[in-house]
Amino acid sequence: MRFSINIPNFGDFADPRTVASLAATAEEAGWDGFFVWDHVAHTKRARRPHGDPWMLLTAAALATTRIRLGTLVTPVPRRRPHQLARQVATLDNLSGGRVIFGAGLGGPIADEYASFGEPTDPVVLAERLDEGLDLLELYWSGDAITHLGRHYEANDVALLPTPVQRPRPPIWIGGFWPARRPMRRAARWDGAAPLFTSARHGEAPPPAEVREVTDYIRRHRTHQPDAPFEVVVGGVSPTEPAQARDLLGPLVDAGATWWDERRRQDDRVDQLEPVRRRVEQGPPRVD
Repeated sequence: MRFSINIPNFGDFADPRTVASLAATAEEAGWDGFFVWDHVAHTKRARRPHGDPWMLLTAAALATTRIRLGTLVTPVPRRRPHQLARQVATLDNLSGGRVIFGAGLGGPIADEYASFGEPTDPVVLAERLDEGLDLLELYWSGDAITHLGRHYEANDVALLPTPVQRPRPPIWIGGFWPARRPMRRAARWDGAAPLFTSARHGEAPPPAEVREVTDYIRRHRTHQPDAPFEVVVGGVSPTEPAQARDLLGPLVDAGATWWDERRRQDDRVDQLEPVRRRVEQGPPRVD
């Protein structure tokens, strides 16, 4: 199992210098990944400062050399795929091939879509997500692309440079279990980052439900079924080794490959100091 830190892109973490410093601390403390949220108008924090996630990750990349970097998750339906492809490729080049691209519908839909006059029909958003992911893969190939789809088009365009990682950065798909469609989507790509209706943000999911997810994905992973696939779960972990083993061992047995350290989504989720203290303690020790 590998271990990551997960922070919002608002409040104290809207400042790229703060994020860069925290990422450097995480790398020094032995964490494997560093992920940020991708919000523009999160309901309860609409009046708090928000930072652009790709600018925050750029600062983090410049302050580190090893740790993996990405979003959990970027709402592809509210972004233009060609611009997003450029941002991810640029960051992958800057970081020396360390980007993991987390994708999903995002939300809350009323705030993050309707507030800006964007479509809010979940069916339309799902179509845009799937078409957008396919386009991103094409753009990252570096080939000249012509595409005329339901929601996007491209006319003989090639986006260079390509990402360092070939054929592209890993794509992890988010969604709420027990909804099946997001996990069927994840089975097409490189990883799943499910949230669970039975566990609040910051609470570890039940191992039995994690096993349901991994079994479901395995049944639907018909494309390159033997290729590496990541399953990301998270919450607040104990630092005492025996307690960490008790929490994480059953999740590993259920198929989880990453533990994503994330605070409960309360009024302190965007405050630096509690997060910094946990980062400095290092990842859970399960040896």
